[in-house]
Amino acid sequence: MTDSTQPDSTQPDSTQPDSALPDATVVVPAGIPPAEVDIDEALVRSLLRAQHPDLSDLPVRLVATGWDNVTYRLGERLAVRLPRIEAAVGLLRNEQTWLPRLAPDLPVPVPAPVRVGEPGPDFPWPWSIVPWVAGRSAEHESLAPDQAAPFGRFLAAVHRPAPDGFPRNDYRGVPMADVSDRVDERLRRLSTRDAAPSAAVRERWRAALAAPTDTPDTCVHGDLHPKNIVVDSGRLAAVLDWGDMTAGDRAVDLGAVWMLFATEAHEQVWRSYGPVSEPTMHRAIGWAIFFGLTLLDVGLENDPPFAEIGRRTLARIEAT
Repeated sequence: MTDSTQPDSTQPDSTQPDSALPDATVVVPAGIPPAEVDIDEALVRSLLRAQHPDLSDLPVRLVATGWDNVTYRLGERLAVRLPRIEAAVGLLRNEQTWLPRLAPDLPVPVPAPVRVGEPGPDFPWPWSIVPWVAGRSAEHESLAPDQAAPFGRFLAAVHRPAPDGFPRNDYRGVPMADVSDRVDERLRRLSTRDAAPSAAVRERWRAALAAPTDTPDTCVHGDLHPKNIVVDSGRLAAVLDWGDMTAGDRAVDLGAVWMLFATEAHEQVWRSYGPVSEPTMHRAIGWAIFFGLTLLDVGLENDPPFAEIGRRTLARIEAT
């Protein structure tokens, strides 16, 4: 979700082919909204028989329930992704429309749908069949330092001029001033929990607010926190959850560098990505602060791994 009253879209969306989950594990994050439709294995099989009968005899097994979607593994190589709340439908449509166009030019696998499902008598929304991705999320397995360069190349490939009709997202890729109220709110809450960020983080946030937007809008992913990065034996294996993709400021994606890599590896990211202006670097740090505060704030409520990612991100910003 991207409503400022919710924990933003950094709430884990395990509804991609979530490789972070062992085969026998289903994780329901605490605090997620109740599902607005009933989804079970029988429904998934019914949809497959009606719309993709050639896949309907494959094993179907629930593997993840997230904020927006639910995922069933389909055989060994596929997964079925279905919205569980109406607010997720537009995000899924974004992925169905744009990921097949973006994927061929990206150096990292992304879950471009291999089949599209439409509403049926028992399910009111579109749904997707996507590749199953092997690995674990970067929340549970860190990227190796030598993956900084591949990540930089991935970002450079994403940040192309946005084609006509590309999505616009009012919460991602926007000017820093547009998220300042949410940052201030997080800072206030964290101060009451004895988790207030340091003066250095606050100073870097002020510098980010003052930095002009000096680059044209590009395509951006918009939500590159560690739960959306798949790692396989230290390797960058896939990038998930593209529902927040938008035309906007590339700095929102560049902020992920502080979430994913120790500061010693950052130079490899920038060398592979290409030149980054001083104002863009300030804005990237600002987005890293936004995500770090959000992860820490949400994590202190109900998700300790999120809290740890937030603390680590803010510590890296202090060291920058």
